[in-house]
Amino acid sequence: MRTIGVAIAIPEPWASQLQDYRTSLGDATATMIPTHITLVPPTEIHDDLLPDVESHLESAAARVAPFGVHLRGTGTFRPVSPVVFVAVVQGISGCEQLANTVRQGPLDQKLTFPYHPHVTIAHDLPDASLDKAFGELADFECEWSVEEFHLYVHDDTDGWRPTREFALRAALTG
Repeated sequence: MRTIGVAIAIPEPWASQLQDYRTSLGDATATMIPTHITLVPPTEIHDDLLPDVESHLESAAARVAPFGVHLRGTGTFRPVSPVVFVAVVQGISGCEQLANTVRQGPLDQKLTFPYHPHVTIAHDLPDASLDKAFGELADFECEWSVEEFHLYVHDDTDGWRPTREFALRAALTG
């Protein structure tokens, strides 16, 4: 068995800025979690299913066109979950379409919470740290074009590491 996830990587320089900020809040796991927008949450699969998952992700990438993402400001899932995040303000529908496409076939699953694309910047920290993150990154903003997503595999020593990239290949319409 191995634990995998599928996500959109946040590009540099923003990925390092947000990861460094998360670390500065005292989140001990931050260095083991690349900055990302989740498409498929942590999922356990049998090793022999990995080729099927990769084939499925290749097919999914062929059905989705590149799209723009604009991150701006902060949000929170409190009181339901102790999370503060940078909000996706443009590209929500692109993230939803991609997430729905990859969460089929071997990655079909029932989610614990409704899908809400975001970039976590504080998780499972004291309320004061969550409040600090919510306020200090309220003016954060960046934009880029999502042209690929990644398969990540979790390792107990190294954390989450991308193992394969899948380029979005559907033609843009309209």
